[in-house]
Amino acid sequence: MPTPGGGVDRYRLVVEIIASAGDFAPVHGAPAYAEHLRTADLSFGTYSLPAGSADTQSPHGEDEIYVVVSGRATFWTPTRSAGIGPGSAIFVPAHESHRFTDITEDLTTLVFFGPAEASSPASEAASYPRC
Repeated sequence: MPTPGGGVDRYRLVVEIIASAGDFAPVHGAPAYAEHLRTADLSFGTYSLPAGSADTQSPHGEDEIYVVVSGRATFWTPTRSAGIGPGSAIFVPAHESHRFTDITEDLTTLVFFGPAEASSPASEAASYPRC
């Protein structure tokens, strides 16, 4: 979109429909993360964890929000544990240790990072197993 100075509006994004978001998709029976969207300020993907699997992720350098689409588990941090299921939304601040434990039903979560995962200077390398 042209701006008054003749440049391009760098904030104009194109609407995107992401049909595969929230689809359960482990890799060879193991947890897997599939990124669906990335901008400078946000990234978004689906994290799939089969029942009985171990979540071995490490802390991220960005804030994140999980929204549970399906399944049941316990969400663990050093200061709190809580049972989660469909509709649960979880905010995790940057650098906070966390993981899903006691995964009793195949777990599918939508994951939102702000800014985009692995984009901040203090961010660690991607900590999810990729699809």
